[in-house]
Amino acid sequence: MLETELVPALASHSRHLMIVLHGLGDSMEGYRWLPQMMKLPWLNYLLVNAPDPYYGGYSWYDFAGNPEPGVRRSRELLFKLLDQQRGSGFPTGHTFLFGFSQGCLMTIEAGLRYPHRFAGLVGISGYAFQPQQLIQEFSTVARQQRFLITHGTEDSLIPIAPVRGQIALLQSAGAQIEWHEFAKDHTIAGEEELSVIREFVSSNGPRKSVSDKA
Repeated sequence: MLETELVPALASHSRHLMIVLHGLGDSMEGYRWLPQMMKLPWLNYLLVNAPDPYYGGYSWYDFAGNPEPGVRRSRELLFKLLDQQRGSGFPTGHTFLFGFSQGCLMTIEAGLRYPHRFAGLVGISGYAFQPQQLIQEFSTVARQQRFLITHGTEDSLIPIAPVRGQIALLQSAGAQIEWHEFAKDHTIAGEEELSVIREFVSSNGPRKSVSDKA
């Protein structure tokens, strides 16, 4: 069971949700600023802690060793969380995933493997895990999912060149990925980047939400 905290939308009775997945060594505390800065009153936020303690924060998988067991375990936990949200009144078709670094990897994993369509998926400064295998294991709705993936040209932790190749590979397999590069290190580039994220979320928001039958 993943530890979560719901930040309600300012607009009452909204069923639109953004699930926020942090990066290595961070926690939900690192994203309490996001709802205010996104300026989308119709959006609820579910802040999530990754399952493994890591130097005062949390981790989704083993970054230094073999990541595969952790990625698979965290993906299963995330699927259970998504199922729980569906059962509690937040349809997947009204739900966005937002992930930074390790959280970006988990967003890509969920977006291309979970069997229901999301409103949209936002991945920042991360990468795809075993993309060739991932393509072979696309869900039946994977090519209908809408992604925004961003990365920094000066990222010192996850260099951009290999990630460009991974994204191009996923795009060639039919993944709908909007790709943006920013002159930044391993971080979020302030309002410049937030404005791109806000536009993507807004354009896939209440008027564009997909059917929960998908």
